[in-house]
Amino acid sequence: MLNTCHTLEKQGFKVTYLNVNRQGFIDPEELRKSIKNDTILITIMFANNEIGTIQPIEMISKIAKMYNIIFHTDSVQACGNVPIDVQKMGIDSLSLSGHKLYAPKGIGALYVKNGIHFEKFMDGGHQERDKRAGTENVAGIVGLGKACEIATNNLKWHMSHLKELRDYYIEKIKEKIPDAILNGGMENRLPGNSNFSFPSVDGEELLFLLDAKGICASAGSACTSGSSKPSHVLSSIGLSDELASKALRVTFGEDNTKEDVDYLVDSICEIIERSKK
Repeated sequence: MLNTCHTLEKQGFKVTYLNVNRQGFIDPEELRKSIKNDTILITIMFANNEIGTIQPIEMISKIAKMYNIIFHTDSVQACGNVPIDVQKMGIDSLSLSGHKLYAPKGIGALYVKNGIHFEKFMDGGHQERDKRAGTENVAGIVGLGKACEIATNNLKWHMSHLKELRDYYIEKIKEKIPDAILNGGMENRLPGNSNFSFPSVDGEELLFLLDAKGICASAGSACTSGSSKPSHVLSSIGLSDELASKALRVTFGEDNTKEDVDYLVDSICEIIERSKK
């Protein structure tokens, strides 16, 4: 989303970026005051990919409607993990990615409310009602549709299972590593997301040693992997560059168990103890 906004700025559009608090939430009043006479779009991540913060979508939508502005949300992290009703929430446009809800990689979808028109970004044939040229990935589309069906039917259990693992992990980390800092709040957080900064160990070293133990985690989002800069998400919530560089993002999935969490916590503790020697 940031890169798209930067591209629009190069094309002459004016873009306003909102601040967030320590938990990663925007201030709806700041949003309202930021609206100008020529504002045409409000766009925001439904849920943050690094610290799991779920924004007040319905409140943002109401503000957009007050000023007759189109409201778009990037729901890549949210779809399949929390309930989403585009009509009830007043969402005009929504983007999602299939692999986040166990669909094949390389397939996504864009929801656009009837009556909203937008320019196509790819010239060619007249597929997708003249909105996107190119032959459709039928196998991927079918896979995404089935994944959405399964996710909808299993959502209640899925949320409960991931939340149980997340809370168990956070509790264990706080108990065994008192100086660990939880990034983001516990309220309105994605059920399977946890992000801690561990002041006593280098983040890159922690990732490397966890990988050697067969544990897949990350220092930030996959979108910024390979970047040596501190996470802009963690910087925006007030973390120093040092603490941001010592962050570990862990997300849980349907196949994870409490035994997996115990192994993860024990591995982190072992690595931290070894780093102190």
